[in-house]
Amino acid sequence: MSKHSEEQLESILDLNSTNIWTVSETEIVDLWEKELKDESFPPYEEKLLNIIRLAYEVVHFDNGDERENAKYTSGEWATFPRSNLNKGIVAIRKRNISRLTDLSYENIKHITAATLLELISRNFGGGWDSIPLAVKDIIESSFEITTTTLPASRLHMAGGTMDKKIADGFEVLEVEKGSWIEAIFAKKKAPVTKLRLFFDTEYDEEGNRLRNENDDDEDEEIEEREEEEEEDDDVQPNEDDETFYSSYAPEADVKDDDDETAGLSVLE
Repeated sequence: MSKHSEEQLESILDLNSTNIWTVSETEIVDLWEKELKDESFPPYEEKLLNIIRLAYEVVHFDNGDERENAKYTSGEWATFPRSNLNKGIVAIRKRNISRLTDLSYENIKHITAATLLELISRNFGGGWDSIPLAVKDIIESSFEITTTTLPASRLHMAGGTMDKKIADGFEVLEVEKGSWIEAIFAKKKAPVTKLRLFFDTEYDEEGNRLRNENDDDEDEEIEEREEEEEEDDDVQPNEDDETFYSSYAPEADVKDDDDETAGLSVLE
């Protein structure tokens, strides 16, 4: 079993998809058994087991079965009980990354460039082009990869490509190809900082809006606008102001009824 991680967790509930890769089997067992005494722990078990599965093989076995009990308590596996004993005993074992096909988008983040190149060297000596495209995509998600194929004398020339790459922090794997050498350079990519959006308006658990320091200023502006609108409504038009009637179209002359009948003779 591996040694305890440098920064030990305070609770198994602090386990996540990132720190699981640095936590040892012994530490997981100790933290699990400690939290097991808490009555509120059972609902978290399945979620924690899914996290553990990222870096560990996880099996359940019946410790009443002599054969299974002997297999999982031989020292190769670490074991701990479930809250519900009917679900059996949990056995975990660190997943080994011994082949390129063992790589995933998650575990690739937690290996070094030297380990990666060692895995590539075990790939039948075929070099970078012999690696399946799907595996290349996984590798390049976390590593900068460049290759070059040159005669050995030129590749190892002082101040040449290899010296420059090594000085830039790359690890190198040399794959012989006849009298030439394919150099595969690998360097870990810098972690990408995720941008987060923060909004001024936030709400509490009951959906009530939480006030912030800008709310008072906003309220004052709204009140001022409402007061101005009320003042505008209270203003009475000045009939002496010629502009008051300028917005009205002149009305057509309207004749009185008497005027309309004027000039018409009444038939007797």
